[in-house]
Amino acid sequence: MEKTEFRYTDRIGTIVGTMTNDGADIRINLDGWEFVGKMFDDMEPVQSVGLPDRFLIHQDSLVDCDFEFIIPVLVNDRNQLIKVDLSVHFELGKPNDRGGIDKEGFQIALEYKAIKYVSSGRLEDMEDKLLKIQKQLPDGLFIQACINCLYSDYSPYGNGVFGCMMCFRNLKQEYLQVKSKEEFFHIHDHFERQVQETWLCDEFERRVPGTGYRG
Repeated sequence: MEKTEFRYTDRIGTIVGTMTNDGADIRINLDGWEFVGKMFDDMEPVQSVGLPDRFLIHQDSLVDCDFEFIIPVLVNDRNQLIKVDLSVHFELGKPNDRGGIDKEGFQIALEYKAIKYVSSGRLEDMEDKLLKIQKQLPDGLFIQACINCLYSDYSPYGNGVFGCMMCFRNLKQEYLQVKSKEEFFHIHDHFERQVQETWLCDEFERRVPGTGYRG
């Protein structure tokens, strides 16, 4: 678990805090106030009593602010592992009349050997953004993380913008035999844990196209 810089900006200004991430939970510290969540858009205050007014909470989570931070990842360059930073800019709008917020979006960028690979600014989840960056990378280069792992998948019921991958390293052979949604439901509820797309464990194997439910 690494601690990295986390920049929080709202209508008042910017706080430079810290973020710790264990692959499942994100915890940020902003001037001594802690927030925790599993996705960028569900950061809840650990202690709400006395919380400064600048932190706008809607549906229990921080809104009306921007986040900027990095997630360290590994790039596999022809079997040589290189540590790089994945830069993330996340934007959360103001509450609207429908119970949600008026805007939400994020952008990511990965720089390797002085070339920056950038995602679109459209509203997509981390899966789409990482896979689009992966397509930009030269042959022989890939992000060595759960997004590209042989044993990771998503629920057919849907997922959030980040951190909703199902890890089936506990059911490797059973998972590799899945060829349809119907077959996937036989093991759906028996995954080991939920992980982030950018996480990595020592059982990583590169994904083979056509594997499992997500293909």
